[in-house]
Formats: sequence, C-alpha cells, structure tokens
Amino acid sequence: MSEKTKNMKFGLLLPHFGKYATRSRLIDGTRLAESLGFDSVWVRDHLVFEPHAEMEAANTTFYEALTTLSVLGGITEKITLGTGSLIPFRHPLHTALCLGTMSKLLGNRFIIGFGAGTFDHEFEAIGMGGIFRPELVESNANIFKRVFNENNVSYKDDHYEFKNVNLEPKPDGDIPFWYCGATPASARLAVKYADGWMPGRTTLKTVVKRREKMIEMSAEANRSVPTIGIIPPTSIGKTHEAAWKDLTIDGLLRWANERGKWWVKPESGEFKTAEDIEGSLIAGSPQEVIEQVEKFAEAGVDHLVFDARLGFDRWFEQIELLGDQVLPALRKGDS
Repeated sequence: MSEKTKNMKFGLLLPHFGKYATRSRLIDGTRLAESLGFDSVWVRDHLVFEPHAEMEAANTTFYEALTTLSVLGGITEKITLGTGSLIPFRHPLHTALCLGTMSKLLGNRFIIGFGAGTFDHEFEAIGMGGIFRPELVESNANIFKRVFNENNVSYKDDHYEFKNVNLEPKPDGDIPFWYCGATPASARLAVKYADGWMPGRTTLKTVVKRREKMIEMSAEANRSVPTIGIIPPTSIGKTHEAAWKDLTIDGLLRWANERGKWWVKPESGEFKTAEDIEGSLIAGSPQEVIEQVEKFAEAGVDHLVFDARLGFDRWFEQIELLGDQVLPALRKGDS
C-alpha cells in the first residue's frame, strides 16, 4: 500500500438527482458519511436536467446544488461541501452572495468546483445560448476574488459589468475555486487562475499526462500546482460479483470510445481493453477498491470522490463498505 494514500482526501457524490434522490438518502447518508470519517460530500449542477442515458435512469428529478449543500451543511459539523461542478448559468454576484451567506452560517468548509457545462439547451433556456462558456467560468473566478476581498467593486468584461458593488457577508476565509473538466484546456485554465483541477470520469493515463503539464506550467508561472481531485464512477460490493452485477467491460469500452474523446488514447487509437480505460471506473470488493485507489494516489490524485450513482439503490451499503473497510486501510497505508 502506498504511503501516498495516507494524505489523500475522500468524498462522496450525493444522490441528489434521478430516481433515488430522496430526503433520507441525502440527510441520513451525509450524517453517516461524516460519522465514518469521509472528508467531503459533493453535488453536481444542472438547470434543465436530462439524465445521461448510459449511467442514469430516465428520471429528471434534480435537487438544486447550493440549496442541497445548505441543508446538509446545517445538519453536519465539519464535513467539506463541494460542487463538482457548478455551472455558470447564475449571475456571479448572486452566486457570491449565496456562498458568503453559506460560509457565515455553516462555517467556511466549501470547495467550489466550476465547469463550463456540457449541454447547450440549459443556457438556451435562459437566453445565454451561443456564449463561449469557459469565459464565464473565468469571469466567475475573477468576480469572486474581487467581491470576497474588496468593497465598492467595479468590474467589466465581455459578459458582466457592474459598478460600486459592496457584497456582504463575505466568506470567513478563502473558498477554494477548482476548474472542472477533463480536457487539456481545463487543466491549463486550472493553472492559470484556479486552486484545483477536477476532471470527472477519465483515465489514469489522462490524469498523469495532464498533471505533468500542470507541474510544468505552474513552475513557469511561479504558482503552486493545483490540487487534483477526481470523481470516478464507483461500484463497491461485499464481493467482486456483487459490485459487477450490472456492469460489463464491453459497455464501458463502448462508452469510452463514444464519449472519451479527450482521454489519452492507447497506441491503437481505440479503447479495446480494461487496461486502456483504467481509472474510468472503480469497482469490486473492498480489497479490490483499496488496490485501485492506490493507483489514483500514484497518479497524483489528492482528493478522490466516489461517484456511486451506478448503485444509488445500494447507497447506504456502499457508504458503509467504503467507510468501514476501505478508508481505514487507505489512511493507515496498510492493505
């Protein structure tokens, strides 16, 4: 077991979307996660939610991201609350006011992951279609930095303009801003103005390549290397067979070849084997999961968030298996 796992942070993506989004799963699950020593819980973000056909049932339930974190922050004491990722369809001043309020009421225990979003229809629905959305992410980062630290702020870029804004309450301390996305550009932008980089589903080879470039760019810019987080789909069971009951390598390879255009490709140019897509899924018994997480640590991942949506019907079982059997071994550096 790598000593590196002892310093990693571990979180859970919450079931706040789809068929299994319920008050009990969110509140009782978050309390259980905190009691078992998870470092963080995370939410996604959508405005007009359409399930991903390959991973989610056809159910459009979606509990709003910041509202969900506010409720869960109120029933916990210390667990970090993260967005992976928040999408820039809110005005940044509105988002900043929400974050400042949450920081004052819940304590400053947030990580704000921001991403450009995947679906045009969500922005078209609010009259923001056609905008180059990575610019909106940068606008949010710049505006947050100003209004969280200054008074009477005036600001102007290609998307937002305001004068003499004094936003209170301000957060109690810095709120980390992470850039979310698996593209080469997302990693470069993380170095440019963010505190962390968080791809979603990707491969370990992709993480290693992006990290190498980030280290190089950070040195050139005289900046710290951004924290690296990741949210891999996860299915843990008491046995290998239980974890893999509804999964197939063929299906995972098909998804990778259809959707993984930004992933580092094998020499053949096509994903053909389980090794080719290593890291795009964590699945197996507790011991198998421990061994797989060790590889994320070796790749340079600092904060790993288990995305258990493949088994939200087994939500509490997965929390307990991870919290009782996986996290203690990883934190001891003992397999």
